[in-house]
Amino acid sequence: MKTMILFNNRTIPVYLADTNKKSIEKLSDVLNRKLTTGKNALKNCIKSLISVEINGSEATLHSLYEKDTLTISLY
Repeated sequence: MKTMILFNNRTIPVYLADTNKKSIEKLSDVLNRKLTTGKNALKNCIKSLISVEINGSEATLHSLYEKDTLTISLY
């Protein structure tokens, strides 16, 4: 399933393996928290985010630059 979220005044596609609404809410919380308290590599990835793929309790953050792509835990 594909849905869109608004993050940092940009629309970002989110791809879900299952239709769990809590995962999307948790994703927004985690991204906002990591943008302020995360390490520089994670902040760079979030700032250049182009899409997110959620599979279970993990989210793969796809960045504009392939080397910045990361996987984070939502829970």
